[in-house]
Amino acid sequence: MRLVFAGTPEPALPSLQRLIASPRHEVVAVLTRPDAAAGRRGKPAPSPVAQVALDHDIPVLRPPKPNSEEFVAELRELGPDCCAVVAYGALLSQRLLAVPAHGWINLHFSLLPAWRGAAPVQAAIAAGDTVTGATTFLIEPALDSGPVYGVVTETIRPSDTAGELLTRLADSGAHLLESTLDGIADGRLQAVPQPADGITVAPKITVEEARVRWDLPAHVVDRRIRAVTPNPGAWTVVGDVRVKLGPVTVEPADPLAPGEIRATKDAVHVGTASAPVRLGTVQPPGKKPMNAADWARGARLDASVRAQ
Repeated sequence: MRLVFAGTPEPALPSLQRLIASPRHEVVAVLTRPDAAAGRRGKPAPSPVAQVALDHDIPVLRPPKPNSEEFVAELRELGPDCCAVVAYGALLSQRLLAVPAHGWINLHFSLLPAWRGAAPVQAAIAAGDTVTGATTFLIEPALDSGPVYGVVTETIRPSDTAGELLTRLADSGAHLLESTLDGIADGRLQAVPQPADGITVAPKITVEEARVRWDLPAHVVDRRIRAVTPNPGAWTVVGDVRVKLGPVTVEPADPLAPGEIRATKDAVHVGTASAPVRLGTVQPPGKKPMNAADWARGARLDASVRAQ
């Protein structure tokens, strides 16, 4: 089939690379978000998906308004049989969805209808789910509500960060997306409506929502920190300094009040609503992540200072 691939960030790359290499499909163009500022100087840079397309001499489409009449006409000119989508980052109008004969097929990183929305992997970890997966479905105007073509499942490991889990899902999901498109081309796959029950929503996580709440139980603090690692990154305020935190460890330790800090030669513990957690890495402003004990020695924490 003639394909237009729509995607923007790194998790879309395994799917794009598989489809470029597929002997059954031709990626005639890539649709991605406009170049964004990157690096210290803030110069516009192509998205990861755009860069891979450019490396393969595939035309890159960067419409600021993908639902405009101009872009709908441009897509019609390309004449794709199907559009494959992985984390493109924009809602699509019905006029755009109607252009390819086989529609727009999205790879979503959850087992729909669970965790519809922008942050399904983060939501699954934060909620304490033990199993998640990826789903291919036909896009409709409503958010992640379309009928399903296929799924793969993935176990959530006790120490998984969102970044680690998303890496695995991006790889297994790429296989799923390719096989889904193969099945559609063969006429042997039919999409099945999503169940009406079990719908949950996973909106994008803001930086403010990534602030650690020490008044929650230790196992919840642990999950919520892993859910926002590496992006947007967990953080807390110690004294008047905002620091980023890596994953923590829940381990037996003498009780501490929520936010109370105990630093020893080898470890730093912070109190929660239940057991204390041991900090892993700490990143002060303008510095690289460092071992929590090293950070505490350099910060010379006063006994009265708490994490907030």
